Amino acid sequence: MSAEAWTLLGTPTTGGVLIVSDHASARVPGDIDLGIDPALLSQHMAIDIGVAGIAAILAQTSGVAAFLGGVSRLVCDFNRDADAPGVVPEASDGHVIPGNRLDAAARAGRLARFFDPYHTALARILAANEPALILSLHSFTPRLSSDPEQQRPWHVGVLYNEDTRAAHLALDWLGQEPGLCVGDQQPYSGRLLNATMNRHAEAHGRAYVGLELRQDLIGDAAGQAEWAARISRLLPEVVAGLAKKSQM
Repeated sequence: MSAEAWTLLGTPTTGGVLIVSDHASARVPGDIDLGIDPALLSQHMAIDIGVAGIAAILAQTSGVAAFLGGVSRLVCDFNRDADAPGVVPEASDGHVIPGNRLDAAARAGRLARFFDPYHTALARILAANEPALILSLHSFTPRLSSDPEQQRPWHVGVLYNEDTRAAHLALDWLGQEPGLCVGDQQPYSGRLLNATMNRHAEAHGRAYVGLELRQDLIGDAAGQAEWAARISRLLPEVVAGLAKKSQM
């Protein structure tokens, strides 16, 4: 099932897991000219590299579905509040995006075309099939062009805002995986950037966890398969832990 702004893989189930990947696509509709070098659309500023492949693998598992953003974050960043400047970014990682210098009417039209249908569909799916867990799946670049000296050694970061139930379970489990460098609220804090989960999870008391995977680890099929296998082991452990917590 899909629309211009989103794609749904698998079948959502009550008590299952819904993966949400806001930045899964680099697609720019043909009638939108961002005014940038097309090569930038393959970089992290346009897409969370690798997450679509991982989500597609996981959505083949019974009880797991994936809701994926259908356009580049440079067209519309779904993981922002509607009134945030970055929802239609005029710059990203030091690159100016001249095609996003929109007047108020054009900006409103961009949101009506992409942002509103995305969040309306996600809200509808969640209400119809209340999951035991939402996995917010993102990826991050090892090095920002705008801050090349910043060190980002983590293989995976766990993000959350006020609701720490699933995040703490995930941190405990990932911390036992051999050789993993796990970041707690890295490479940025979920308390600062968590718009989609704030809206669809925290506001409704739904358990969720955000995972940020380092893009150089999941840029090819082998890396995506490796991380999909790891996450497929993680998810039932977190769901079981949540069920145990609810019985206490």
